[in-house]
Amino acid sequence: MSKKDKSELEDVLPEEQLNENEQPEEASSDQTDFEASVSEEEALRTELSAEKDKFLRLFAEFENYKKRTSKERMDLFKTAGQEIMIALLPVLDDFDRALTEMAKMEDKEMFKGVELISNKLKETLKSKGLELIAVKQGDSFDAEVHDAITQIPAPNKKLKGKIIDVVEKGFKLGDRIIRHPKVVVGN
Repeated sequence: MSKKDKSELEDVLPEEQLNENEQPEEASSDQTDFEASVSEEEALRTELSAEKDKFLRLFAEFENYKKRTSKERMDLFKTAGQEIMIALLPVLDDFDRALTEMAKMEDKEMFKGVELISNKLKETLKSKGLELIAVKQGDSFDAEVHDAITQIPAPNKKLKGKIIDVVEKGFKLGDRIIRHPKVVVGN
C-alpha cells in the first residue's frame, strides 16, 4: 500500500470511529426521546382512565338519582290520598256500626240500601289502594302491626299472648299501615 492509501485509510478510520462514538449519543438521545414519549403516553393513558372512571361514576350517580326520584314519585302517587283515606276511616266505622244496628231492625229494605252505599264506598276506597288488615280472634299478637289497648286474663291457655278481641279495624294504603288495628290481648 502506498503512503497515500494508508493516510486515506487512517483518515477514514478515525471518522468511522467518530461515527461509532456518535451513535451511542444518538442512541441515548433516541432512547431518551422514546422514554419521554412512553412516559407522556402513559400519563395520557392514566389521565384518560381517570376521566373514564369519573364519567362512569357520574353516570351511575345520575342513574341512581333517576331511579330514586321515580320511586319517590310512585310512592307519592300511591299515598297521595292518604290524608283523605285517613279522614274517611271513621265513616267506614260508622257504616259498620250502623249496619250492625240496622240488622236488628225490621225494615230490611233500608238495611239493603245502606249496605249498598257502604259496599260502594268500600269498593271505591279499595280501588284506590286501601286494604283491610285481616285480624281475628286467636291470631298471634304482633307489636309491629297491632296496637294493644288492653290486656285481660285469657279465657283459656290457648289464647295467652293471642288476640282476644278486635276493637277497631286496621287499614293499609299500599304497603304502609295508615291505622293499626286496636286489639285486646290475653295474658
